[in-house]
Amino acid sequence: MGSTLKQMSLLPQTLTLLAFSHIVIILSNAETTSDYSTFIFKNCTTNTFTDSTKFHSETLSTFFEELVSKSSQEKFYKTTTGDDNNGISGFFQCRGDLNNNDCYKCITSLPEMLNTLCNKAVSARIQLHGCNVHYEADEFIEERSKFELLHKVCDEKKAVVVEFEEVRDAAFAGVESGVIDGDGYCKENYGLMQVIAQCEGDLGPCDCGECVTAALQIAEEECGTSLSGKVYLDSCFISYGYYPDGIPDKFNHERKGGNNSNGKLVAIVLGGAAALFIGYILFLSLKNLGKKED
Repeated sequence: MGSTLKQMSLLPQTLTLLAFSHIVIILSNAETTSDYSTFIFKNCTTNTFTDSTKFHSETLSTFFEELVSKSSQEKFYKTTTGDDNNGISGFFQCRGDLNNNDCYKCITSLPEMLNTLCNKAVSARIQLHGCNVHYEADEFIEERSKFELLHKVCDEKKAVVVEFEEVRDAAFAGVESGVIDGDGYCKENYGLMQVIAQCEGDLGPCDCGECVTAALQIAEEECGTSLSGKVYLDSCFISYGYYPDGIPDKFNHERKGGNNSNGKLVAIVLGGAAALFIGYILFLSLKNLGKKED
């Protein structure tokens, strides 16, 4: 009898722990995490600032502060910091479907990442899934082709359906024209394939179209029937994915500013409902236990 009463006295505490853990699980599942901060690649020059060039470090810090402050208002920003002798030029760009808040979060993570991955490099570029930043000291600026290949990824999984290439070619053709009409950004869905293309913010329509065409050709020739691929050139990128079971809903809608708060509210409501349900189960258990003791 004593052990039974002890078990009954511990049941409310058990309920509290179960309810709390259930709410935490629901909250963690309901608040989906964005992939905009996923690391893609880095490109750091081997030339570095020497210890004697303290001014460069200060200039670089000022440069990043300016970029971060602008990232909550703009998706592309280009600037030069410093003077004629110790200037640093560069830009940041966020993916076209990111809202201002996510753009800011993405850019905010880049200065520390650059310091870790490209410490003291006189020229560097970091590319995340949702944004990128590039800078170079003015005295080290080099002429580059806007079609220069920086990074390429082809999925190891290959398509087995006969119509894959037909769908891919149609989607690629759609994004080629769409990127010009879409001010340098286009997301094209065709059948079971989605293609995203974006050009550097200050690239003209004709150059943007040529850059995207070059990236698509690389994807077509080198990725072949890969189910997904990414090609980053100096002034544009393309990303595509083929989804045999249908394009996921999260890829069909642009992120809105209020989604996170709404998700939290729904999670809290669900968590409360779960706690009530567990309480009801406990009540029935105590009731049945009481009957057995009687």
